[in-house]
Amino acid sequence: MVVMILERVAPSLRGELSRWFLEAKAGVFVGRVSAMVRERLWKKACAGAKDGGCVMIHSSNGEQGFQISSWGKSSRSIEEFEGLFLVRIP
Repeated sequence: MVVMILERVAPSLRGELSRWFLEAKAGVFVGRVSAMVRERLWKKACAGAKDGGCVMIHSSNGEQGFQISSWGKSSRSIEEFEGLFLVRIP
């Protein structure tokens, strides 16, 4: 399972991602793709975000069962503390 959250990005980027994912809410994409496709879509999202921000959450074998990646300026920041992901709200 993959969840991508995009903030302040171009509608064209959201349109591209909607080919692969279901857009559950504006800027929130959910779907199931292979690891290779997930990484390529993540690179495309980061390159197209410009002044926006991207967060990706996907299934993993870690302690919490998922991995979080973030890029750019988003309204919340992801902190890793002793192997656990925490969300910091400014």
